[in-house]
Amino acid sequence: MRSGHGQALFTAECSHKFHFHCISSNVKHGNHVCPVCRAKWKEIPLNRSLSSNIPDGRRGINGVQLPQQDAYVALLHQVPNRQRGVRRLHTFEPTDFNDDESLQQTEATDSLNSRSKKTAEISTYPEFSSIPQSSSQDGFSVLIHLKAPSASSDQATGRLVNESSVRSPSGRAPVDLVTVIDISGSMAGTKLALLKRAMGFVIQHLGPSDRLSVIAFSSSARRLFHLQRMSHYGRQQALQAINSLGAGGGTNIAEALKKATKVIEDRSYKNSVCSIILLSDGQDTYNLSSNARGGSKDYSTLVPQSILDDTRRMLPIHAFGFGADHDSDSLHSVAEASGGTFSFIEDEGVMQDAFAQCIGGLLSVVVQEMRLNMECVHPGVQLCSIKSGSYPSMMARDGRSCSVDIGHLYADEERDILLSVNIPQSREQTSLLKVACSYRDLTNETIKLKVDEVKINRPMSAISENVSIEVDRERNRIQAADSIESARAAAERGALAEAVTILEDCRRRLSESFASRSGDRLSLALDAELREMQERMASRQLYEASGRAYMLSGLSSHSWQRATTRGDSTESSTIVHSYQTPSMVQMLQHSQSHIPSPPGQQPQARPPRPSAR
Repeated sequence: MRSGHGQALFTAECSHKFHFHCISSNVKHGNHVCPVCRAKWKEIPLNRSLSSNIPDGRRGINGVQLPQQDAYVALLHQVPNRQRGVRRLHTFEPTDFNDDESLQQTEATDSLNSRSKKTAEISTYPEFSSIPQSSSQDGFSVLIHLKAPSASSDQATGRLVNESSVRSPSGRAPVDLVTVIDISGSMAGTKLALLKRAMGFVIQHLGPSDRLSVIAFSSSARRLFHLQRMSHYGRQQALQAINSLGAGGGTNIAEALKKATKVIEDRSYKNSVCSIILLSDGQDTYNLSSNARGGSKDYSTLVPQSILDDTRRMLPIHAFGFGADHDSDSLHSVAEASGGTFSFIEDEGVMQDAFAQCIGGLLSVVVQEMRLNMECVHPGVQLCSIKSGSYPSMMARDGRSCSVDIGHLYADEERDILLSVNIPQSREQTSLLKVACSYRDLTNETIKLKVDEVKINRPMSAISENVSIEVDRERNRIQAADSIESARAAAERGALAEAVTILEDCRRRLSESFASRSGDRLSLALDAELREMQERMASRQLYEASGRAYMLSGLSSHSWQRATTRGDSTESSTIVHSYQTPSMVQMLQHSQSHIPSPPGQQPQARPPRPSAR
């Protein structure tokens, strides 16, 4: 028995920890088994008064404020008092993880339909509105811009789920979430305390239709509890399981992801959206081996084969690297292979904010399985390239049609796809492309959208006009992402000076672009991003400590056009915030309103993404 956080703590023989006054009350009611793992106790906590020198109220850990009376702790304190009416958590693991809790019955389809009338939007932007009749042009650019529907007014993203909640917001798809958390020895102390607080925030903001399971890993991995709905009782159980964790051992990411994937694959019931969140502060010490070619590590061994084989990427792993010692290469590879994002948490104090931004997106999915289709109209027009980042694309052999699989979108998310086409000479207005997309909405109905054909005029002679700023902006973004990749490759070879030069050359080209000269916000933010990366390559030590992870989180963000956490940057004008959606911002602001920022640090949240489109 020991004391902490102003409360006496009881450590059971099964190693789980509980507030003494809470667990003694549980025992008083005749419960002599661990509420977490159901192990029978031989040593029973006696209800006697205990003295403690630790003051009540707020208590800090290494300068980080952990308020005893915040919502997380308050809800946690209620668990044992109601334990008799609550299903027990268990960590014994059956052969199959098909013991998931059944789904909450959703409201009537008509009610959902009334809330989901908004549809996605498609816009098209040719590079120029016209080219001369006598000219043919190869590599003419056409931008396809997609935007997901806005969040419904009753969607409670960023709102704390209160105890009386019996239903989740109907304006979004319910989520099956598995969090995979590192509790190895290096997580002991402040890191684990902050992780528990961040997980408490996640649990509080999941609704009764959402389901959660947690995998904790060190040298091995264990499922803390089955996939269960985050009803009031479900949240209590989850909070207690998280609070009982201690740190120790090595780092076995592969086993943890294998179990997390099994939780999803073995489900008896299925919510329409599922995801894995992975956080680690170290390197896998059990599974990584060098590739025979060049001696590089084979990170694919960390990813379950079923995820590698899933071309639709229906189970994204959103990976978070924590601190200077994590393996950013491996976490980025895991995220990229699954369709998830990689975030770099440089400052341990922003862990909760990083989680908040991520779940702000996951809890606002409004589009699923979106596919974009393009088809050439004029017989002489032919596709020659598709720039879609990490989104899978396919082009017909004759170059007359192509498709891009976008997958799911969060509310208000935007995607840009840049096509290049070859255009022949013509005396008449030329129809270049037909553009259409299809997706499933919240009611599982297939929505099909079409837009007017993309056309250009064909005047007798050339007309002076500026390039489309939308097209030029996207070219700048793609150019910056390509330069980051090239600079990273140079840095990995040890050529830091070359890497810095690559980024400097890109910055110069961006500054000369029409979009930058027009004051385009995204183009200016790209320059700030590249400058930040140059600074993080000032020395080999600095690159190893933060530069590599910062660049990889940037590449992840650009390849999926989705927000990631990068380092501890809070500058609202940087690219770090350019992909944030209003739902992410709302959840982030809610996180920051509950936990004060460290002295001298400005909040990360910013107003919704400015549209310069």
